[in-house]
Amino acid sequence: MEMHVQNHLIHKKCFTLKFNVMKKIAMIISLILLVVSGTPAVTITGKVMDSNQNPLPGATVQIKGTPIGTISDIEGAFSITTVEANVILVVSYIGYVTEEIRITGPGPLTIIMHEEVTTLDECVVVGYGVQKKSEMTGSVAAIHLSSPSRHYESRAYCPPAPEFNTEGYSTIHENGFKSPLREPLSTFSIDVDAASYSNVRRFINEGQKPVPDAVRIEEMVNYFDYDYPQPTDGHPFSIIYELGDCPWNHGNKLLHIGLQGEKMTTDEVPPSNLVFLLDVSGSMDQPNKLPLLIKAMKMLAGQLRAQDRVAIVVYAGSSGLVLPSTPGNQKEKINSALERLHAGGSTAGSAGLKLAYQVAEENFMPGGNNRIVLATDGDFNVGPSSNAEMERMIETYRNKGIFISVTGFGMGNYKDDKMEIIADKGNGNYAYIDNLMEAKKVFINEFSSTLYTIAKDVKIQIEFNPAYVKEYRLVGYENRLLNEEDFDNDRKDAGEMGAGHTVTALYEIVPAKGSTDQSRRLKYQQSDVLDDAAESNELATIKFRYKRPESEKSILLVKTIPHTSLTLEETSDDFRFSAAVAGFGMLLRDSEFKGTINYNQVLTLARAAKGCDTDGYRSEFIRLVELSCSGLTSMNSDE
Repeated sequence: MEMHVQNHLIHKKCFTLKFNVMKKIAMIISLILLVVSGTPAVTITGKVMDSNQNPLPGATVQIKGTPIGTISDIEGAFSITTVEANVILVVSYIGYVTEEIRITGPGPLTIIMHEEVTTLDECVVVGYGVQKKSEMTGSVAAIHLSSPSRHYESRAYCPPAPEFNTEGYSTIHENGFKSPLREPLSTFSIDVDAASYSNVRRFINEGQKPVPDAVRIEEMVNYFDYDYPQPTDGHPFSIIYELGDCPWNHGNKLLHIGLQGEKMTTDEVPPSNLVFLLDVSGSMDQPNKLPLLIKAMKMLAGQLRAQDRVAIVVYAGSSGLVLPSTPGNQKEKINSALERLHAGGSTAGSAGLKLAYQVAEENFMPGGNNRIVLATDGDFNVGPSSNAEMERMIETYRNKGIFISVTGFGMGNYKDDKMEIIADKGNGNYAYIDNLMEAKKVFINEFSSTLYTIAKDVKIQIEFNPAYVKEYRLVGYENRLLNEEDFDNDRKDAGEMGAGHTVTALYEIVPAKGSTDQSRRLKYQQSDVLDDAAESNELATIKFRYKRPESEKSILLVKTIPHTSLTLEETSDDFRFSAAVAGFGMLLRDSEFKGTINYNQVLTLARAAKGCDTDGYRSEFIRLVELSCSGLTSMNSDE
């Protein structure tokens, strides 16, 4: 016990030092959640502190019984707006007892959080002991399952804090402009992942500019829901398009394409056979990793029904089955297994994947949702774990109908590149969870879209009319590009769409000036525009291919986009807000294609296009841009 106390004090000392460093580079973040117009608003302000008066950044502050919530900033400060003065604030932070405070006035408040009696951010004791075969498969030396009936000969394990940032991101080479005369077809796979946005948010909230390759613009745009119509023609998604002025290049146009997946209630979702594959290695022994992971998995488990089943596989030095496949309504049993997890040891990620697929296959539900939910920081560093080998294994089980979704946690050694590969190859989505509000968004608000696929291998191919389009550029989707011939090849994998998901794609277009550029003509072949093309009012023809989840044969959809353009002011809120997010991403990447856009222009565009914003996600985006206006721009000039 004395060793635990000493180790815990060391951990807290390191954690406090981290806050002091962060305070030197960060500033107070003003968080504003606007309310329904015409109703008097009350703004509650305060600070979240620990018992030693240290600020707690990243604490979740929510008005009880409502979706209104926010996150404390670097100094532990928060600001939340409500229409009622007499409310209850629910304040939570990993490793601390959740507090409920009744508020009768605007504050300012000082909220003191107290550590849980048994915290999960301590240095853990790793033991070797006898486990029942039904509870543990394999020799899992690095997994400590607390139980009074077991005896361990133990050693202290306290992983050192990483001295260097070893986060891994795949290199992004931005799409350039292309001529429809030279390259008439633009082909890509849809992407419903949203991990990049929440990861970028984590960087900004820490007062840092994101790593450029961490900024995937399509994932930032697709983090948000848009007001697209539900499908009505028997297909699992609807299609919309809108053409308007480009905000960052005067004279250019922006084509906005949107897909809306069919929404489903929880009762409509088919039964699920889930396997939670949880990383409990030493790299997960941080407050924003395993403790947050456990609370997130509890949220997901809380949505399961009696007809659903869930098993829990963990991996560290080796892999183990800590909960066999269990009905989803046995919440106490599932939560108990999660609560017993501690972190320690190396990372046998490959062995964990193999065991999770084995368990999923043994409990396969024909016609059901068979899926692994991987939660990790992505640090696969022991055993055969090359990207190529993982891809082959994941593709094999994908073809058997077992998909995999990925949720990422933590910082410092975060391996975004491996996480993205696993989700892309496994017909699953990829999310990054940096706080409890994000866990709620992924596993409660978007439960059906996170777990249930309504259309797989969704591909888009656009042919632009050179009579109206001199050049075009797909904004983002660099790692989703396909060859022209891939569109009609049903063996070529592409992205999946979950129930209720929206997908948005943007093209920047340089309009043709009425005649073909003679300098671009080829020597040995003709590139003439057909008379019919010049006489029509068609900007482009867009094709979609998708497969239903149980089928291997694709379905083709074809739409024609008219050459009808709006001014920026005439476009919809969805058009302008998605353009603001794309512009923000280009600024963070310092893109060569950012044109005249700046942070203030992004802010103006986003504020005017915020719309209803029931859950406050667009308001949060506006806050991030406000912070970037004042903070990141000055930081960039210092570099």
